[in-house]
Amino acid sequence: MSSSSNVMVLYTGGTIGMQASTHGLAPASGFEARMREQLAHLPAPAWRFQEMAPLIDSANMTPAYWQRLRTAVVEAVDDGCDAVLILHGTDTLAYSAAAMSFQLLGLPAPVVFTGSMLPAGVPDSDAWENVSGALAALGKGIAPGVHLYFHGALMAPTRCAKIRSFGRNPFAALNRQGGAARAESIPQALDYRQPKALASVGVLPLVPGIGAAQLDAVIGSGIQALILECFGSGTGPSDNPEFLASLQRAQDQGVVVVAITQCHEGGVELDVYEAGSRLRGVGVLSGGGMTREAAFGKLNALIGAGLDTQEVRRLVELDLCGELR
Repeated sequence: MSSSSNVMVLYTGGTIGMQASTHGLAPASGFEARMREQLAHLPAPAWRFQEMAPLIDSANMTPAYWQRLRTAVVEAVDDGCDAVLILHGTDTLAYSAAAMSFQLLGLPAPVVFTGSMLPAGVPDSDAWENVSGALAALGKGIAPGVHLYFHGALMAPTRCAKIRSFGRNPFAALNRQGGAARAESIPQALDYRQPKALASVGVLPLVPGIGAAQLDAVIGSGIQALILECFGSGTGPSDNPEFLASLQRAQDQGVVVVAITQCHEGGVELDVYEAGSRLRGVGVLSGGGMTREAAFGKLNALIGAGLDTQEVRRLVELDLCGELR
């Protein structure tokens, strides 16, 4: 972990730089000047600034925008930067940080995501403490890979989530089940230099009484993969033959279905209960302790890399960057 001395700051928008408009807070340009003025007398590594286009409220984040971020990070590192700091809105920050963990596999430099719950400049804002803290952490030295920094804590984005919509500590590491085998090698198509195509990944939370019609509608929408948010350790309506038949059709059509738990802690073990083993019997894969954010980012990367379905299915259940530890 060598200290960073030349940091690229990528500004995507988000609350941290928002200013008042006629319709409420909105993303605004000009954050570089405000940042330089605020940090002028604080110890920090040298940094450059790039404003992404368009600046967005993170509620409008998309996988297509992740591809632009991946390109910007790679270009910054190729241009001599030894670290990248990404300023991002908090609502989808955990999704983006988790997704970029898979988009940037093998990157030899650290990437840190941060943001704020209140805009810079308003009373009691957490903006400058998060920006200066993230830069200070990079100056001290952070391992290569993607990290999430907030309120003094450095977190692994494939293991955390936004759990609060208020306060200075919106993110938390989740106590999820680990222990999956680490992938012995990473396919070349997943290397950070390889561009990824856009994938279509759906998410369906199970609720009591959910039927095959709802599942069929999601699968029929053209998705390539589905995250099935199951009960407990990976159970679902196993006594509903139509529901199981719909999952079987998904497998027959090449749709990769991955089960994760709805619980904040623990993970999926499909063979513990009959209601889970029947899901396994129709091709559902275990997402182990993956968070929704990690599973969504992982499937977007695997499918976007152009890997065949069997390779995607194999890698889903192997640890690539800490998501299944």
